[in-house]
Formats: sequence, C-alpha cells, structure tokens
Amino acid sequence: MAGYLTGWLRTKEDVLRPTTFARYRDHVHNDLIPAFGRLKLSDLRERHITAWNDAELARGRERTSVYRAGATLSSALNAAVRTRRLADNPARYAVMPRPAAPERICWTPSQAAAFLQHNHDTYGDQLADAFEVLLGTGMRRGELLGLHWPEVHLAERILLVRWNLTAVDNNHLHLDHPKTKASRNWVSLSPRVVAALERRAAAARASLPEDAPLEGLVFCQPDGAPLRPQQLLVTLRRRSAEIGLPRIGVHDLRHTDATIMISSEVPLAVVSKTLRHSTLSTTVNIYGHLLPHAARDAVTALCQALDDASPPSAAPDGGASDLPEAA
Repeated sequence: MAGYLTGWLRTKEDVLRPTTFARYRDHVHNDLIPAFGRLKLSDLRERHITAWNDAELARGRERTSVYRAGATLSSALNAAVRTRRLADNPARYAVMPRPAAPERICWTPSQAAAFLQHNHDTYGDQLADAFEVLLGTGMRRGELLGLHWPEVHLAERILLVRWNLTAVDNNHLHLDHPKTKASRNWVSLSPRVVAALERRAAAARASLPEDAPLEGLVFCQPDGAPLRPQQLLVTLRRRSAEIGLPRIGVHDLRHTDATIMISSEVPLAVVSKTLRHSTLSTTVNIYGHLLPHAARDAVTALCQALDDASPPSAAPDGGASDLPEAA
C-alpha cells in the first residue's frame, strides 16, 4: 500500500490544483501510509478501513478530517480498480458518510454596513476598500487577491475574473485561473465598489509617471507583491471584533451577500449568476433554506392566476357551480 499510494500520488501532481494536491499529499503521508502502508494492496479490506475510522474518532479527531482522508483513500483505490489491480474498491462502503455542513454564519445588512463604515472611518486603507469590493460583489477571496488592473473597467462598471490567488500549505502563494468556466466571468460593479476601486486607482497612479497605464495587482504589498490570504482573514476578525460583530470568515462575506440578495427577493437565477455558480442547483443546494418567501410568492401568484382566469360564477372555495354536469 505504501508503494501504491506513493505512485498514485505522483500521477496526481500534474492534474490537480496545487491546494488540492497538497491536501492529498498530507492525507497519504500523514494518515494512509502510517495506517495501511504495510498491507499488500490486494489484502486491504473494508474492516481495516472501518477500524481506522473508529480509532481516529476515538482519539478525538473531527469527523470531517477522518472523512476527507478516507475519501482520498477511496479515490486512490478507484484508480486501482480502473487499472484492474483490484476487482473492487474496499473503501466503497467503509468511508464515513460526508458530515453535514456546519450552519453558515452571516451578517445582517446593518452589521455589514457597520463593518464597512468602521473600516473607512478608522483605517481608510486598501483593506477597507478590499472589504468594500468583497461585500459589494460576492467575489471569492482568491479572486479579489488575484485581480489585476487590466481586468478592471471602471467606465463600464465591470471587472473580469481571470485569476485566483491561493496559499499552498499556508505558505507558498500560487496564482492560477479559477476552477470553473462559470467563475471566469464578468462582475457588475455598484457605485460603492466603483468608488473603492477609484480610490485604489488614484493611490496606484500616485507612484506612476503621468499617463502610465495601471498594471499589476489591484490589492498588493507596497512593492507590488501579492497580499497573503491569511492577512485578509486576520484583519477581518480583528476589525469586526472591535465593534462587537459576530465572528465570521472571509468566505462568509460571500454568504452574507447571497443572504442579503435572496432576502431582498432578488430572483434566484440572478443571485446564481451574480455569485457565478456553475449551475442554479448549486445556489439552491447552498441557500435553499433562505427561500420560504419565494415559495409563498410562487403559490400566491399561482392562486391569483387561477382566480383571475376563473369564470365569474365559479366557486373557488369548493361551493356549488353553475357549470353543466357531465352527461
């Protein structure tokens, strides 16, 4: 198993995104080889995997991390089945069920507005403008940190998402294209977001020769190097705590945007396109719990349409009708 997993991992290095490969690598070397490395590939059984699951949970490990390591093992064994080194995948039924996603924490519109105001009044720096863009567009953190000036079109009030900045192993910064075609799209800009980007443009032009085009990253270190993703999280947590707001993560700002849009009765299809989800079902699966008002509006509209189309003598309450009886 040790030799097989090591070889399988080598085949994934050039096909996986760096952050995904790093996660697979950690699972293989920290979990799977120590647990199963001495077994022959053909001798691995469901009971071995189940026993490992139970032992990891017994020592207090979170179910999500046990599930993810098991899912990596299952992926590796699926490759063995495809190449006919195994007849069946012993992890198929032994991997733990995917744990339910934790309840998402979002800010209310008033909390989000208070956070932005606090940033501008107290700091007025580029991170204040970065949070304005995040909360004003629903962009992901990596997309914001990978945004370059040639992709910003203030006159047209749009920007193009073409890059994504990630930190591999929380250390090495990696700039790559977004994962999906839907993510590589344009984003409309509100007046607040345009104003934030205009402030960044003015600050960038101050250090350039007159009429020189803006280039490089929009949000960056003084020398033009990328900001670290962790810096955005640390700043968000510190500044929100300063005014007593609930503790959330950077990606929760995106969920806050979705919640505000849906609660404001923006059509779900428009919300999905604004967030650049690959499919409408993705939006429904994530935010379906926020849609009771939409369901009520739908059946109310249906009822109204039927009432409007009914003959004047019809009895919508189920009473008698003047319609002729069937022969």
